[in-house]
Amino acid sequence: MGLLARIFRRKSVTLTPDLAAGIRRSFELAAADEEHFPSTIDPRILHVRAVIEGLAPLEAGARVLDLGCGKGRFAVHVKQAFPQAAVVALDLAEAMLRRAPASLERVAASMLELPFPSGVFDAAYATESLEHAVDIESAVAELCRVLKPGARLVIIDKNARQWGRLETPPWERWFREEELLELLRRHCRTASCQPISYWEDVPPDGLFLCWNAAK
Repeated sequence: MGLLARIFRRKSVTLTPDLAAGIRRSFELAAADEEHFPSTIDPRILHVRAVIEGLAPLEAGARVLDLGCGKGRFAVHVKQAFPQAAVVALDLAEAMLRRAPASLERVAASMLELPFPSGVFDAAYATESLEHAVDIESAVAELCRVLKPGARLVIIDKNARQWGRLETPPWERWFREEELLELLRRHCRTASCQPISYWEDVPPDGLFLCWNAAK
């Protein structure tokens, strides 16, 4: 992808009702695509471990929010790691949620309008889902709103400095380390970021970043 194409693809996008409906339709259709939107993930992958370690410890009765859960592939492992916690799997697409395990509390909603009172979750995570929110500032504010004081948050998403490595839909956003840190620090006591790889024996190649925060 050439320089002008990269600049064009990274222009800001406004979330109109038509675009919101188009994003929803896209993920409803994508639920049938097991190759690109799989139902499972290997628990040895560092992204899974980073989520579980970033949320720990969780007491019995804790509530955990998976923001943009897809088919629940991360939520399954979070539930296994914390069996006495309630894992709420939220996604925009009902077709995705129908493929998520029934052991999860499944909720269809936009991450820009979470259907929960403020301060009800003990932890939350978002893995490659925030990139689809379009209104990123509002999505981060809404996510932090539903967290209790002291709650932990993990976000894993793609690095804007690697933009162009993958084909993306026109609304997708990747993030610079400092961009999400600034947003998280508006709502959280602490926030940090580090690169992350898929496998323990493979160094990070810069594509993925992992942000950890505590409200």
